[in-house]
This record gives sequence, structure tokens and C-alpha cells, in this order.
Amino acid sequence: MSRGDDNVARAFSPASVGNAAVGFDILGHAIAGVGDTVTVRRIAAPEVRIAAIRGTPFALPLHAPDNTAGAALIALREALALPFGFEVEIDKGIALGSGMGGSAASCVAALVAANALLDAPLSREALYPFALDGEAVASGGRHGDNLGPMLLGGLVLSTAERLVPIPVRDAWHSLLVHPEAVLETRRARAALQGSYALGEFVEQSANLALVLSGCFTADASLVRAGLRDVLVEPRRAGLIGGFHAARDAALVAGAMGASISGAGPSVFAWFERRDAALAAQAAVQQAFADAGFDSQGWVSPLNAPGAQLL
Repeated sequence: MSRGDDNVARAFSPASVGNAAVGFDILGHAIAGVGDTVTVRRIAAPEVRIAAIRGTPFALPLHAPDNTAGAALIALREALALPFGFEVEIDKGIALGSGMGGSAASCVAALVAANALLDAPLSREALYPFALDGEAVASGGRHGDNLGPMLLGGLVLSTAERLVPIPVRDAWHSLLVHPEAVLETRRARAALQGSYALGEFVEQSANLALVLSGCFTADASLVRAGLRDVLVEPRRAGLIGGFHAARDAALVAGAMGASISGAGPSVFAWFERRDAALAAQAAVQQAFADAGFDSQGWVSPLNAPGAQLL
């Protein structure tokens, strides 16, 4: 790392695909090419301050306990009994309410930058509990499906206490398309209220097992058999204009599977090759255009890197 001031560090955290269709709240992967950047300054005052938030048309909390990055750094300070504090500036690169892990990215980037300013920096795994504290401010729950891949990169299984990297073939790529629409995480989670049939849980568990088995054995046929959300997607699809057409466009183009990214409205798909993902992008974006939405798209390795110091 190179920086002119030893009391200042900057970090970038990528966006991510949460849930990955079959792992609600526990499975996700990083997306290269888009993310948040956070600058952290070590200060003498024993507190956390949010000095500025840029890059968003919406007002985000400057009161540190109400901000994902601020809450994460408060938790870090308290756990380590640090005698100093942090001042934070956030540059948003991820649209809010996009299903791309925007709140998590600010939180992770802040922790990675602040960690570089500690006298004894922690491992990425050791930062995870503080990231959970930060994410809970935005989503109302301690779930790590976005946090794990942002901290470690690639595809990660993130439980309440563990981060488990999942191996995937280097050739496998994802396509992520974000329609210019906002779907608030809390509203998307409210759509999940209600009763579920036991058979739905059995089928979803089988799909998760197939996907994980396919990743560990590099067997795309297993991933194709399992990368299908029968539990959450049917309950959220109606909140996303153009979703079914966008998902089906990816599948027709040869995707191993496609579904909602995080809480939506973004849609993701996995492909066995980068060129296949690139070739599918126009059709998926056209599906959203037909529904009245402009969109942005990114093609990224499933093994995309996690947060980095700048």
C-alpha cells in the first residue's frame, strides 16, 4: 500500500450478488468493475465521524451509529478498546436499493481501510463480525451473503460465524444487469412473509447441495441442475418489472442459471465462459428496455477479487 499520510487509508469494496439463487442470506459472490470507495483517517478523538458521503442522490445518515460504515467501525473500536477514533468519507459507486450489496460495500471498505491503520491489523475473517454489525443497520439482520465475498473475494458461504470460500472454475463468469429502478431491501424482505410448504425447503436444499457439489467438483452439469430459486424468487419476482423476460433471456443464451441478485431488482446469471456471458448481456438488457427500464451490465469472473486497499 502506498499513501502519503500514515494516518489515512483508502479501500475499495466490490459489489456482490447476494443469495446466489439457492443460498438465501448465506451465499454470494463478488462482482468486478463496480463498488464503493471509503477513506478513513485515524484521529485522536475516541469516536467515529462520518465527514462526507458522495456519489448518491439520496441522503444517507451522517450520524455514525445509523450508518453501515460508522456502525461497523464503532463495533471495531469497542471490541478492541481502541484509544483513538476514525473519520470517514464514503464515495458511493453502487446504486442504493439495487440488490448489489451497496450498504455492505461501504461497511467492508471502511473496515478494510481502518484495519490498515491499526497497530496490529486483523485478518479478513476477524473483521467479519464487525461487518455484520454494520450490515444490520441497513437491513435489520445479521446476514453475510454480501459481506463474505466482499471480504474474501469469489464465491463464499457466509454463516453467522464462518466464512467458507467455495472453489469455482476460473472460466466461469457472471453477468449482472441492474435496471434503473430502486427496490428497498426491507420491502423485498417483507414480500417473503407468509407460509411455506415443507417441499419447497426440501427442493431448495437439494438445489443448494447440487450447486455446491458442482463448484467443488467443477461439474457444470450439477450447477445447471441446481441453480434455481424455488423459495424466494417466486415471492419477489412481481416486485421487479421485466424480471421474467430478463431471466429467460439469460437462460436462452446458455446460462447455467439466473435469478434475482440480492433483494433485487438486479438480475444475475452464471455462464461457463466469459464470451457466453458477454453475448447474453444485450438480450438481458433489452428485456428490461422492453419493460421500460434503462440498465447497466457487468461481466465478471465468479472468482472476482474482494476488497482492496488503494
